[in-house]
Amino acid sequence: MSFLALFLSTFLATCRDVLPIAVIILGFQLAVLRRPIAQWQRVGIGFAAVIVGLTFFLMGLEIALFPLGKEMAQQLTAPTFLVPQNPTREALASLPWYAHFWTYLFAFAIGFSATLAEPALLAVAIKARDVSGGTLRVWPLRIAVALGAGTGVMLGTLRIVLGVPLLYFLLVGYALVVVQTFFAPRAIIPLAYDSGGVTTSTVTVPIVAALGLGLATQIPERNPLTDGFGMIALTVLFPMMTVMGYAQLAQWWNRRSKPSA
Repeated sequence: MSFLALFLSTFLATCRDVLPIAVIILGFQLAVLRRPIAQWQRVGIGFAAVIVGLTFFLMGLEIALFPLGKEMAQQLTAPTFLVPQNPTREALASLPWYAHFWTYLFAFAIGFSATLAEPALLAVAIKARDVSGGTLRVWPLRIAVALGAGTGVMLGTLRIVLGVPLLYFLLVGYALVVVQTFFAPRAIIPLAYDSGGVTTSTVTVPIVAALGLGLATQIPERNPLTDGFGMIALTVLFPMMTVMGYAQLAQWWNRRSKPSA
């Protein structure tokens, strides 16, 4: 597909996706509130910038990041890389779980970097900074969420390698989240739960899904349908822990830094 054809198809798809949002906002503004749109020229320019920006962003993902992520996953789990002296699927099936070290490292790195690049996470971090009066800073919050997402993707690859059902990881993980919720600062809990949701956005989901499916396809005795999915659920889970942990650590540090009376 030529660059122009890809641009036009992506642009039309983006317009179709943004159109319901525009219709709802304009409908409520004009039909329910019955007030004119203030600075409608600026709003129109903003909508156009969003559509064009999303178009180029999605094109970049489609052209570069998605194929590269899929190729890396296939190469890291290929028998010729893991067992070059005997590159067969039988030799690959007999490998211990720690032989996939580079796969775990790549999974963490791609989960961390993809989450850090999420526009939704940046928007939430900026709003949290504004609402908190600067108490919550943008970069520490983004790094805390990205660390959790990277950990979730890494454990998702470990689950596929071991063949452990997803239910066990989710039960243990959410039990830890519930316990941690009782000890975390109350002000950070809603933000921590929302931070898990913003990881499932434009950048992270396709890359993580491609990694899980590629890994489940390459490893013997794994079913891509039952084992390849579920990594996104873990990617959502662990940022809740890291954000609450970041708040608990900051609270402990502030108490420690205060001079004793």
